Amino acid sequence: MTVRKVALLTAGGFAPCLSSAVGGLIERYTELAPEVEIIAYRHGYQGLLSGDSITVTPEVRAKAGLLHRFGGSPIGNSRVKLTNVKDLVKRGLVAEGEDPLKAAADRLTADGVDVLHTIGGDDTNTTAADLAAFLAKHDYALTVVGLPKTIDNDVIPIRQSLGAWTAAEQGAQFARNIVGEHNSGSRMLIVHEVMGRHCGWLTAATARSYREWLDTQQWLPEIGLSREAWDVHAVYVPEAELDIEGEAARLRGVMDTVGNVTIFLSEGAGVETIVAQLEASGAEVPRDPFGHVRLDDINPGQWFAKQFAAQLGAEKVMVQKSGYYSRAAAANAEDLRLIKSMTDYAVDCAMRGEPGVIGHDEENGDRLTAIAFDRIKGGKAFDLTTPWFTELLDGIGQAAPTPAAAH
Repeated sequence: MTVRKVALLTAGGFAPCLSSAVGGLIERYTELAPEVEIIAYRHGYQGLLSGDSITVTPEVRAKAGLLHRFGGSPIGNSRVKLTNVKDLVKRGLVAEGEDPLKAAADRLTADGVDVLHTIGGDDTNTTAADLAAFLAKHDYALTVVGLPKTIDNDVIPIRQSLGAWTAAEQGAQFARNIVGEHNSGSRMLIVHEVMGRHCGWLTAATARSYREWLDTQQWLPEIGLSREAWDVHAVYVPEAELDIEGEAARLRGVMDTVGNVTIFLSEGAGVETIVAQLEASGAEVPRDPFGHVRLDDINPGQWFAKQFAAQLGAEKVMVQKSGYYSRAAAANAEDLRLIKSMTDYAVDCAMRGEPGVIGHDEENGDRLTAIAFDRIKGGKAFDLTTPWFTELLDGIGQAAPTPAAAH
């Protein structure tokens, strides 16, 4: 396959890998095929539909390494689903009666693009799958190669998504200051809400990273500086059933003994219960273009805080969210190594015309490969029997979890 021009786009929510992945792709093309033109569609599929793109100039190629130092996305993101015609018409991205997939394909053809690299999570890559299927069906000569980005680490069948390690590390750093608030009042309840709509991996990994930091510290309980007060006392994830009454009784004991309680909570934990309550009251549940409940609007952290505050006898309650702090961070060393391996492989696949989403395939011996788009799905559940997670719960005195019915 002859590749003359490639296009990049980043889409969905941010993760600590987007800027670096863009930089890595540019560097790899410059290394292997400097003659290949590169453009980037601004704000993801929105820019693709509207024809809003940036040309990657020789100066950008020469300094692409700078992108590894930053978080966010230099080319911009948006939440656009190419098969949600009603939303696209409402946003003025396509005309009434226009097929968005055809509009996207026609734009790529008009721009002379041979390869499209999509960098995003399951929504981005399932949208890429829809586009790839349309291109194949209608004989458009174009290869789509995706990269998996999600701080939730919940893309099936990919072992590790780009940016997730960094997000956990950053969430733990955020927690250091938030948990430090435990003595800002007596009988303090702190709820640290972590991103994770369907998957508890990030919450669990953030708690693990935070407790690893605790292990490196020295304590002075004689003056009130105690490991017990700074510890995590509960970790709640969407995959596990939550016995609120039983946990309230356990945490009441912690509050009475230690003087404060800190909970690490996945934003998706208990969402079905919250939504059921809202709908029963006649309230409208806000949703995004992909049909997902807008978690910021229903505020799971506040809901859980209300459930526990009275039963724990909390005199002060604090709910803090680390998601936006974590997701726009620059990639850490561990993620940079993963990004490098995946961007290099993505370009290699593109040059030989092999489509798919790049990742270590859990259903194929964890091999790094281009996984067929039709195998990509979101909502991969966190395995509650993961040894480091069961050890974490045991360390904080929380009972082994019972899988939730939905999982």
